[in-house]
Amino acid sequence: MTASDAVDFALAAYREEGVWQVAELTHDHVEDVETLASALRRFPGDHGAVGLVAIDEDFFVVVRVAGQNTRVLLSDVTAAAEWELAASAVEFLHLPMPEDEDEPEAAGDLDLLGDLGLHAMDLAVLLDDYDLYPDELLSDVARRLGFGELFDDAIGLTSA
Repeated sequence: MTASDAVDFALAAYREEGVWQVAELTHDHVEDVETLASALRRFPGDHGAVGLVAIDEDFFVVVRVAGQNTRVLLSDVTAAAEWELAASAVEFLHLPMPEDEDEPEAAGDLDLLGDLGLHAMDLAVLLDDYDLYPDELLSDVARRLGFGELFDDAIGLTSA
């Protein structure tokens, strides 16, 4: 199944002159990691741009680009068995495709937002909360980075 069939949201977040901006991405941009990274490169961020994509209330992908450097975090490697975007993240990360008996776990660069204020350990703690839906978890990430209200407004999530 393609990601564009079940995209909950796809956003780009970037800081321009120190001020966070959030823009929606089209569903065409979330077919795979390379397409998403290419779309993110068009944003004029001070430190690149961060793509936040949630699929089918099931998993999310965070892609950060700065110049030609691309960093990826996939919230659940087992999603690669069903979703193109997740499979492309697994491939991008040079990981083996998950087996049926594999447990859901995050994969990729846990410190991709570290220089923005959300370090690997803090992100790992968030990812361990299996009661949160992707939109809730990413809302928390956005809030910790400083653009929580913009994020919540963009996806229609009421701030707590």
